[in-house]
Amino acid sequence: MRILIALGGNALLRRGEPMTMAHQIANIRQAATQIAKLADHNQLVIAHGNGPQVGLLAMQAAAGDAKDVAPLDVLDAESEGMIGYLLEQELANALPATRQVATLLTRVEVDARDPAFAHPTKPIGPVYTQAEAQLLAQRNGWHIAADGSGFRRVVASPKPQHIAALKPVQWLLEHDVIVIAAGGGGIPVTLAADGQTRTGVEAVIDKDLCSALLAAQLNADVLLIATDVEAVYADWRTPRERVLRTVSAAELRSMEFPAGSMGPKVEAACDFVTRMGKRAVIGSLEHIEAMAAGTAGTQIT
Repeated sequence: MRILIALGGNALLRRGEPMTMAHQIANIRQAATQIAKLADHNQLVIAHGNGPQVGLLAMQAAAGDAKDVAPLDVLDAESEGMIGYLLEQELANALPATRQVATLLTRVEVDARDPAFAHPTKPIGPVYTQAEAQLLAQRNGWHIAADGSGFRRVVASPKPQHIAALKPVQWLLEHDVIVIAAGGGGIPVTLAADGQTRTGVEAVIDKDLCSALLAAQLNADVLLIATDVEAVYADWRTPRERVLRTVSAAELRSMEFPAGSMGPKVEAACDFVTRMGKRAVIGSLEHIEAMAAGTAGTQIT
């Protein structure tokens, strides 16, 4: 079975944890241990989030020479390489020496006319108090928005249109290599009218939407979105709260979910199921085997 695993940002750096390398490595090691359980009889492609990491890189870049600040597409690539390396290392340690793992920097085409460029919504970086966020916004020209009880920087998040280099992923899968690709939603690029020239743009693509696109273009059998909750809940944090175990994409689309957390995961899962007529599942990384088997998480049909 060909499975695309989308690791949520909370699986790599849990909310409230200090953004230290030690915490990230510990969480990535736990994630690798779980993913390794699916490696024996499946082809695996792994995508991951990068919101906290790319935001931290952007903050560090802004503290330097304002004339030579790296654009977001370059920081996307930097975070994709960093997290991909750590995940590849821990996966290789958790697997037999005969099983190979490879990380690919992945360019993802977006539409230069996407309205997301005029309305930044994607949260990146640390959580600040309102006063801290307003000060940083004034100093660096950032957009900020509420995120839970705090505030974070928000950037443009255009919808992914096409994976620019799909064949290398397919070649590696054919040789039984576990592939880490489209990390952080990939590196956003636009395609020129000549159909060949691509240019990086200032944005961070939503990891879940990009994972659904990659899963569809690879003809994956299952899109598995691993996060830090056991399943999708309807009417979350209300007296009517209930867990959803098996649900159709049409039913899910009739419900409302928080835009900054479960909303993009549900949208991505529904996109994949609707486009491919296959199964998606959202649930806890700790239950990854049962999720793949169809007995845990929210199974979306």
